[in-house]
Amino acid sequence: MTKKNLILLYGILFSMILSLSSCSSDDSSSSEDIPLSADIFQSVVGKKVAFQGLTNNAASWAWDFGDGTTSSEKNPVHVYSEGGYYTAKLTATSSDGSSVSKEVRLAIDLTPYILLTGGPTAPNGKTWRLSSGHSDKDYFAYADAALTPFDGAPNPLPAGIFGVGLGLGEVYQDEFTFYFDGSYSHDVKADGASFSGLVFQLLTTGGANIVNPSSDQSFGLCTATYTPESDATFTYVENEDLTVSSVFGPGGSLTYSGVSTLDFSGTEFIGFMDFQRKVMIQEIKDNSMRLVMFMAAEPSAPGINTNGLVLTFEVVN
Repeated sequence: MTKKNLILLYGILFSMILSLSSCSSDDSSSSEDIPLSADIFQSVVGKKVAFQGLTNNAASWAWDFGDGTTSSEKNPVHVYSEGGYYTAKLTATSSDGSSVSKEVRLAIDLTPYILLTGGPTAPNGKTWRLSSGHSDKDYFAYADAALTPFDGAPNPLPAGIFGVGLGLGEVYQDEFTFYFDGSYSHDVKADGASFSGLVFQLLTTGGANIVNPSSDQSFGLCTATYTPESDATFTYVENEDLTVSSVFGPGGSLTYSGVSTLDFSGTEFIGFMDFQRKVMIQEIKDNSMRLVMFMAAEPSAPGINTNGLVLTFEVVN
């Protein structure tokens, strides 16, 4: 290579170095034609979250992790003390004082209890109602050990069956709210009535509380007046053996082993009002849960469960 070519090569390399050094980096003085911007990348393992602030022209970073703690690091690592839903916020500020913010919604270490209640950051709790769409796993059952599908009902249940088929569409409106602190509220809406069993109402009130006896009484369903209790509470157990009365069990009872349950204070319940108020949780997700509620539908066996209602509930947004 000639001396002239070497000089030319060095000149090209020097120009490239100058060009690269003039390009702005994230945290150094930046070109005026690159606007201030902020985005968030995060990686979650259990309750630990590694955050990365993806910013242009930022001179400082302010993080609010949504649990009362903050950081001024660009890429902080934060450990949440409790699982739940959190909104983390990054505010990036440039050297001239202008700022831009970005938020990200996080679901941290979601236990079934948090899925049920919304967790510690949900002051209004989490509200559920019976799903009118139903799922392909919703059905009427016998209250036997296997919860066998009931012969006289369409299984799985078609969408809107309680309204279209039985004239009880109002049962899809009632709302049930669970709070992280264990309190519970129940909204029976304008009709002041709840989904219930006909035999239960006849045996406990002589039928006086029945509001809508259903257009097809062969299923033994109705709506009946109910006044929700103030200061009600609920109890969630993730794994227990639940014993309930059953015409199919030896001695009039059956035990379902290793199930998740919900129980309520006083006369409270969820979904269906009958003698048995403690229910089983078959499945719970962020926006839906499927419960087994029991029903005593045989007048000759008063108060003893004959059937089950396996029904899906949805979150009220």
